[in-house]
Amino acid sequence: MSKPPVIGLALGAGGARGWCHIGVLRGLEELGVKPDLIAGCSMGSLVGVAWADGKLDQLEEWVRALTPARIVRLLDISLRSGGLVEARGIEDLLADLGIAREIEDLERKFGAVATDMETGREIWLRDGPTYPAVRSSTSIPGVMSPKRHRDMWLLDGGLTNPVPVSTARAMGADIIIAVNPNARPYGRIWKKPKTRSTATAWAASMLPKELQETFGITTEPPDEMVTPNYFSVLTAAIDVMENQIRRARLAGEPPHILLNAEFDDLTILELYRGEEAIEEGRRIVELQADVIRNICGLK
Repeated sequence: MSKPPVIGLALGAGGARGWCHIGVLRGLEELGVKPDLIAGCSMGSLVGVAWADGKLDQLEEWVRALTPARIVRLLDISLRSGGLVEARGIEDLLADLGIAREIEDLERKFGAVATDMETGREIWLRDGPTYPAVRSSTSIPGVMSPKRHRDMWLLDGGLTNPVPVSTARAMGADIIIAVNPNARPYGRIWKKPKTRSTATAWAASMLPKELQETFGITTEPPDEMVTPNYFSVLTAAIDVMENQIRRARLAGEPPHILLNAEFDDLTILELYRGEEAIEEGRRIVELQADVIRNICGLK
């Protein structure tokens, strides 16, 4: 009797859009798909490690309870650390969720992708301490400070492998389901706002007043020619960069199934919009439900 295929998930980078991974995992569960391993990049590593240790319920509850005010309280602004925030809260969250402190002790096979700041090399973190591995993978440049881990300064894995299909394959997956949170409708990277967005209001509340002018943040109604502020430019630049890298990587390393989440106006920083991201994750699984069942050998 032949062994069943090893099913692996490759969860991509996407900031707040990456909450869609929760919906994808829920949708796969409802289809009866039981992945054996998970490779995560950036937000994909945070959601992935929660799933890998059986703590997805707790993470989803935390995500759905997020509000702009609650996020502001979690911020540890430090402009001298190589980012706007040091993001120590990520490791605190993993501890609060009860995630195993060593990757080898997780319930399922897990790997995170980061980028070595010195060499630009892609780094796979598949053993050792869990918390710094996930924190390293989520080090969004310009937002979060780099993480010192394994004698390297590590940046977001999205800089080198935004949807880590190759990592999942190297971990032993026979069938790979990949999730891309950054498929933009009509190929549009940035949408000029008609009104001052809630994201801008949130950014204004995040920064001290003396820094709001520096970053071009204002809650005043926009004029006809809206000037992109710091956060708009940063997120658009990251989207452009990751889009190009992702296309190249997926062309050479295609998954068996690619799930593309589409968000018209959700930026990588709007973490409090988890509910709609989760629902989008469920939607894209339902959209390809028959294909998923067929490839995974389900009736």
